[in-house]
Amino acid sequence: MTKQIINPDSIPKPMGPYSQAVVTAGGKFVFISGQVPEDVKGNLIGKGDIDVQARQVLENLKIMIEESGGAMSDIVKITIFMVEINSFSYDCLGKLRKEFFGADYPASTMMEVKRLAKPEWLIEIEAWAVV
Repeated sequence: MTKQIINPDSIPKPMGPYSQAVVTAGGKFVFISGQVPEDVKGNLIGKGDIDVQARQVLENLKIMIEESGGAMSDIVKITIFMVEINSFSYDCLGKLRKEFFGADYPASTMMEVKRLAKPEWLIEIEAWAVV
């Protein structure tokens, strides 16, 4: 199987030995690593505010899918990891989903985790797409 590695300069560099996204043979499947609430320079966006962090994470996810040759509408599955699931505004989540995905929402799993790779991160989202 051939694959293309995607590590754009417009989002933070990976923290370790992994790729931000991998596109499989012929560009059909795209697997996007968990996106975090940092800007291109690695600065935290929305310290202590999960709604602001969620927006930054989705902005980074949008960059990743576009760099991989697709669009947000090509995302078929997301997994949302949060350190405090009760701190998230479900109204905010609904608005963000409508804004970023339109009417065709991807399948979704949301889970609470003990912590993420950096203690100031409150949310991380990974995605799978078919382009």
